[in-house]
Amino acid sequence: MTLSRIGLVVHGGRDEAVDAAGVVRAWCHENDVECADIDVWQDGGRLSAREELEAAGDPDLIVTLGGDGTFLRGARLAAENDALVLGVDLGRVGFLTEVPATAVRTALDAVRDERLTVERRMLLTLRASCRLQVPEGLQALLQYGRGPLLPPPRVRTECEIGDDWGIALNVTALNDIVVEKLSRDRQVSVGVYLAGRLLASYSADALLVATPTGSTAYSFAAGGPVVSPRAEGLIFTPVAPHMAFNRSVVAAPDEPIGLRVLERSGQAAVSIDGQLRGVLDPGDWIGVYASPRRLRAVRLGPTDFYGRLRERMNLTDAPAAIADGEAAPLWPVTTPPPGDLAHLALPAAPGDTSGRP
Repeated sequence: MTLSRIGLVVHGGRDEAVDAAGVVRAWCHENDVECADIDVWQDGGRLSAREELEAAGDPDLIVTLGGDGTFLRGARLAAENDALVLGVDLGRVGFLTEVPATAVRTALDAVRDERLTVERRMLLTLRASCRLQVPEGLQALLQYGRGPLLPPPRVRTECEIGDDWGIALNVTALNDIVVEKLSRDRQVSVGVYLAGRLLASYSADALLVATPTGSTAYSFAAGGPVVSPRAEGLIFTPVAPHMAFNRSVVAAPDEPIGLRVLERSGQAAVSIDGQLRGVLDPGDWIGVYASPRRLRAVRLGPTDFYGRLRERMNLTDAPAAIADGEAAPLWPVTTPPPGDLAHLALPAAPGDTSGRP
């Protein structure tokens, strides 16, 4: 592909990320590609994704240098501009990043030479009964130990406003949208609607809607299912609900999930991919939908999601399953599928260079 400009999102607190950024800049200089640092804090504040991209000259490739948190920052930018995003792994429990820091130059060569695949990941978007704002008195408390807050989401003026559908907010989430309590001694009470029908009213620490990509993040920590990132669906998970039913529910992509703060509840915070973006009062509601957009993530080879799951989560075998002292053998699928299974889309086996899908 023709690369004209690369945008860098760097975890500035990690020396290896700063060093890797130098490698990217050197590669850009050698290949006559413009390079700009983006998503930086300006004068103690934060810019919207649109403002950050315009300041960086609208790059066609976003390269993130850090862990999954840094990748999420880059994804917010890439989704705004339909740019490609490449994650360089410098984190501890990474599911989103693609290549190690030692392979940055090789990865950029592969992108330039079009030796890549583009993986499309589902995103979430948001409508609400009102604009999202963080009350001024809460900002200092809620951003304690963190950098400046992102600005409140803008209203998407190109979208229709309906009495039952609220206003469309300029939000894209790769991992999750969360409604959570503000007070430690008081749970938030929320009516949860799936596909326009009341599922139940919950009192809980938080209620979250995740994408399949986000199933291994907050949703997983709250007891939600692990879902292949290639799947599509909305995963609703309650966090510490004060009720017997504490299961996750996986809805179809065309089944929106509504969260309405109930009359006797306290205020509730709304976080988008881990970033606080507003506060809801009793009576306010949000609707979470599958976005028509998709994140376009660069992949340089087959993604071994389940192998990564075993490694990152330190999965161990049940003692009873290996009581005979022999570990389960590997099941490498190295030959083409038979005719009745030709519809399968299994990834290539590790080390397979045949190009077989």
